[in-house]
Amino acid sequence: MNMEMELEQVNNVLCIRLQGELDHHSSQKLRLQVDDYLKKGTVRHIIFNLEALTFMDSSGLGVILGRYKQISKNGGEMVVCSVTTPVQRLFELSGLYKIVRQESREQDALEKLGVA
Repeated sequence: MNMEMELEQVNNVLCIRLQGELDHHSSQKLRLQVDDYLKKGTVRHIIFNLEALTFMDSSGLGVILGRYKQISKNGGEMVVCSVTTPVQRLFELSGLYKIVRQESREQDALEKLGVA
């Protein structure tokens, strides 16, 4: 299955909604699209909404970690929300939750970042 992505900027927050499988085939496309937004200089925080993500491998995890490094270097924060069970397990094993906040819904994440 392919991955579909929707990127929407809400004030200074980039909301990334992923559907399908984030693997080595789709991670490069995601990285390039997110980096285009970051180059504009108007994004301070990132929210990954993973409600419809059914699979993620290590290359997907690498894309998320790379964007985390970029955002945190500029004083921003990354939040993941609506994480599915298969992806939840990967995040727990990788230790991602030690550095990235998790919220149950995108609206909650926007509120925590002071946008909603």
